[in-house]
Amino acid sequence: MKRPLNTFFMRTYGCQMNELDSEIMVGLLEKRGLKRVMEEESADLLLFNTCSIRDLAERKVMGKIGKISSKEKKALIGVTGCMAMAKKETLFRKLPHIDFILGTNNISELNLVLDEVLETGRQTIRTDNQFEENLDYLVAKRDDPYKAYVSIIRGCDKFCTYCVVPYTRGQEVSRPLESIVEECKLLVSQGYKEITLLGQNVNSYGKDEPTWNHRFHDLLYHLDKIPGLSRIRFMTSHPVDITVDLMQAIRDLPSVCEFVHFPMQAGSNRILKKMHRIYTIEEYLEKVALLKQIVPGVSLGTDIIVGFPTETDAEFEETYKWVKEVGYSVAFIYAYSARKGTPAFRWKDDISEEVKDERLHRLLSLHQEFSLEESKQMLGKHVEVLVEAVTKDETHLKGRTRCWKKVIFEGPRHLIGSLQQVKVTGFSHQTLVGERISPLAIH
Repeated sequence: MKRPLNTFFMRTYGCQMNELDSEIMVGLLEKRGLKRVMEEESADLLLFNTCSIRDLAERKVMGKIGKISSKEKKALIGVTGCMAMAKKETLFRKLPHIDFILGTNNISELNLVLDEVLETGRQTIRTDNQFEENLDYLVAKRDDPYKAYVSIIRGCDKFCTYCVVPYTRGQEVSRPLESIVEECKLLVSQGYKEITLLGQNVNSYGKDEPTWNHRFHDLLYHLDKIPGLSRIRFMTSHPVDITVDLMQAIRDLPSVCEFVHFPMQAGSNRILKKMHRIYTIEEYLEKVALLKQIVPGVSLGTDIIVGFPTETDAEFEETYKWVKEVGYSVAFIYAYSARKGTPAFRWKDDISEEVKDERLHRLLSLHQEFSLEESKQMLGKHVEVLVEAVTKDETHLKGRTRCWKKVIFEGPRHLIGSLQQVKVTGFSHQTLVGERISPLAIH
């Protein structure tokens, strides 16, 4: 006999979309009357919102839930997120103590599933392959008082051969423009200064709706009109869908930050084709050059996979060369790991771990060199910083620039949540150090 549900514990793994999904589920549970607790031991319900993008992420979750399941079971246990979609019923076999499985397209049914489990005592699963636009985004309970994630499109239609996302989140479904604008207006009225628009591919926004006469750049123009919205960010992008219209919107709209996540993934055309990235390196570099021309000073982010099946030394050198030429402010660099359920899983993982590690560390070192040089170039410059919090030692304030650089500087706590002009005077690793500029000194 399970005790009544009064408290819940939530742990989130993975990407920003998972974080937003967790915020929505927290809101749904609090609306139900449950109280969130930070200790697993005092919770009546344990929720694990999982990631399946890499094998390590899955193993972490399985180990964590396995440990809890092996103890005397006192709480309901639910698994949500991408791992729920990837493994479905097999999770019940591997972790027999869990009570329910909720897929990424079913989080609006959380309370219904809880009712079913409580009434029947049976394990329950909801894992629809297609997302229906029925989520109550406004119920999301956010921890950050100044920055918020807003979902604009769910799912992905690109089917890169290494990626599980099209199988764990389904096809692309765009959210109505009016709904997005309404949520952003509400957030601004609550004091939020920065909104990050989320999607597996935000640039595809609206393409799944042929009758709509607006696309992603049109959405940005609508949001830029909201009084009090200081900053708009967006992620993630697919290079194929980054258009000149979008580049011009970044240049022309004051609220849109000059940072674009522009994933290359690999520098070899053969590997890009094998990945099903649907662009050539020449097409990619042409768009990068055009973006830098249209938006002077733009900062770029990228994702890179090294050691993809059959990648030769020469093909890795191509990736190295182009990463060095483009110069990325932010780089997420990974060694390839096969994911069950993807086309690439059928191929022999023929690059040794030693070779993958060597390639990975070479690219990481290259990125560190670029970051060091970029930090040096920032010395003496004035940057706009959204002040987010105090540092751990409570000696400085910290925040980020429009181009996603971390900054620390001395100042009173009442500045938290405000935009400040800061002069860069130094740096430590990838964090800029600065001094606040008096408003009277700003011309």
